[in-house]
Amino acid sequence: MSLIGRHKQTAQLQEALASNKPEMVAVVGRRRVGKTFLINHVYEKHLILELTGVQFATQREQIQIFLTQISKYFPKFHISEKPKTWLEAFFLLSRIIENERFTSKKVIFFDELPWLATKRSDFLKGLSWFWNSWATKQKVIIVICGSAASWMISKVINDRGGLHNRVTKLVHLYPFTLAETEAFLNARKIKLNRYQIVQIYMAIGGIPMYLDQLKAGLSAVQNIQNVCFEADGYLRNEFERLFASLFENYQNHLQIIRALATKKMGLTRNQIIENTSFTNGGMLSDILSELAQSGFIGVFQNHGKKSRDSLYRLTDSYSLFYLNFLEPLKENAKADFTRLSELPKWKTWCGYAFENICLYHIDSIRESLSIRGVFSTISSFFAQAKDGLPGTQIDLIIDRNDNSINVCEIKFSEEPYIVSKKDVENLAQKKQVFRYHTKTNKHLFSTLIAPFGAIENTNKVNHIDQVITLDELFK
Repeated sequence: MSLIGRHKQTAQLQEALASNKPEMVAVVGRRRVGKTFLINHVYEKHLILELTGVQFATQREQIQIFLTQISKYFPKFHISEKPKTWLEAFFLLSRIIENERFTSKKVIFFDELPWLATKRSDFLKGLSWFWNSWATKQKVIIVICGSAASWMISKVINDRGGLHNRVTKLVHLYPFTLAETEAFLNARKIKLNRYQIVQIYMAIGGIPMYLDQLKAGLSAVQNIQNVCFEADGYLRNEFERLFASLFENYQNHLQIIRALATKKMGLTRNQIIENTSFTNGGMLSDILSELAQSGFIGVFQNHGKKSRDSLYRLTDSYSLFYLNFLEPLKENAKADFTRLSELPKWKTWCGYAFENICLYHIDSIRESLSIRGVFSTISSFFAQAKDGLPGTQIDLIIDRNDNSINVCEIKFSEEPYIVSKKDVENLAQKKQVFRYHTKTNKHLFSTLIAPFGAIENTNKVNHIDQVITLDELFK
């Protein structure tokens, strides 16, 4: 299958190949996002060894897998004495490659590094020797890859030992955008209109492995039914497997994910403490950092407030969908999503999920507003009732350096949105409260984001400055 999107990441990998020096490339991104596929696609003709870690395997078992891969890639090399440590294994690897006398730059790929480099394995010690004492004098690229992005960053990229500052390129791989999702589905002959693609995206996100489970000839609702609600559906029981594969003591991470799933706007750090068993310490900071770096939660500044008032919000589509619709089902219970998708709970949930999509596609929103060249910051806004003014919250604030602010209202609907008199009154009140609390003198633009735009009535014409539609999110 051809590579969809990933233009920046492909360029980074090709730059490493074209450089005249050895490179250590770290590729990070959440599980199932396509890291291995990208690396193999770009480096297929240059790969001389690929080793993938196995979760919960012992050091001895991992080294045996290493030897099996050596036999596969270098069948003519005779191993007289099997290595017992990773230092010995890496020394053996250096001898093998020198024996081959490669003239062009070659790639060695270590996948699922966190599973290889367990606490007592000494893998990182061996890798450190391999890089510092051998690879730095060779025409070689060492690619290290892992789904636990926070582990990769803390244990390798920010390492204070032998691998300190050794990573020459850091490649982040993110879920597909809506446009990339559309291209991916088209490549698999799955022809759906953009509204149906958004329905799928809200349920499972832009994760290539998840999207690969969809079938041509079925609607979005039918595909979600098959993949998520059938007893043997690929995503019916993916949730705990996903977190268990990424984090030690993953139940701690799930505790925070579950708390965030209950609050649309998200929770502050103090609110997370109130809703979980955590205290205000380093452990909580580490878990929040791990969830953010792995792409499950987003951290959003509350406009005009200090960083301690930032909101942590569950942004992973599948996790949000699972906790709302799949987890309540008993293990073998059957559910008819065609009926579920018509219930009020689904309609309400769609509004939250669509907000997450808009936040993820903020560059497309900037493009639609013609402000990509204008420096701007993104935040949310919420305020408690004060001085006779009501409490309020605003989905999205775009604060621009051209003395302007976009106050964005996000409305999910299946047809052009009808801006009502009540909408106009609510928006005016929100802007009043916003001005009072922030003391801003900037011009406030009223921006509506709705899948199919808005009906051209008096309320829309007189009170809405810009309307952003689904098609613009697909740019």
